Amino acid sequence: MITNDDGIQSEGLRALREALSTLGRVAVVAPDREQSTSSHAITLHRPLRVQWVSEEFCAVDGTPADCVNLSINGILETRPKVLVSGINKGENLGDDVTYSGTVSAAIEGTLVGIPSVAISLVAREDFKFEAAASFSKKIVGLVMKHGLPKDTLLNVNVPNLSEEEIEGVEITRQGKRVYGDAIVEKTDPRGKKYYWIGGDVLGYRHIPGSDFDAISRNRISVTPLKLDLTDYDAMKTIKTWKF
Repeated sequence: MITNDDGIQSEGLRALREALSTLGRVAVVAPDREQSTSSHAITLHRPLRVQWVSEEFCAVDGTPADCVNLSINGILETRPKVLVSGINKGENLGDDVTYSGTVSAAIEGTLVGIPSVAISLVAREDFKFEAAASFSKKIVGLVMKHGLPKDTLLNVNVPNLSEEEIEGVEITRQGKRVYGDAIVEKTDPRGKKYYWIGGDVLGYRHIPGSDFDAISRNRISVTPLKLDLTDYDAMKTIKTWKF
């Protein structure tokens, strides 16, 4: 099964579907519109509507996590062997994973026990999906062969380059994003203030072995992420507190 957060009409989704079609039957269940930065939101306070665009493409008026949940528990007749989310139009590096609908779809797949991979293209324009699609086929084939550790997903980021220009593949740690603090304040035609979050160019910390580090050297980054967010070192410290 494949999904995304860019919507059912995204070129990245279709490039991914074409690449994976040689590995077996591919079901596409994706949001009916863009749901970028929706994180792991699940729709609980209204009904979800489903439309089959074709025999293999299903559009859902919900979030990426909704798409995965509905697919496993209602839409698909058989349980997928692998879940792939992407190809996202834009990177998901470092702390981006906490906001990403792309990564959250893979998290939802992992929660229900399906080996899951999130794939993103490091670009904001002039998207070159060929290398990302080709690598998607390779890594999904390996996941189908070897499986993944329990409660672990793969977050993949691919440079926006041709296959010949990519310098290899690196297993990386999650890096550290440096976010801007820009808030744009304006006034609407009725004289009321409104705010727009963001606008700054994002940076990152230079950490050897991180996803950012690999991408900066034109290498594909593969980061294993665990669902367990517990800080075990902090547990030891906090146990010394007097409650």
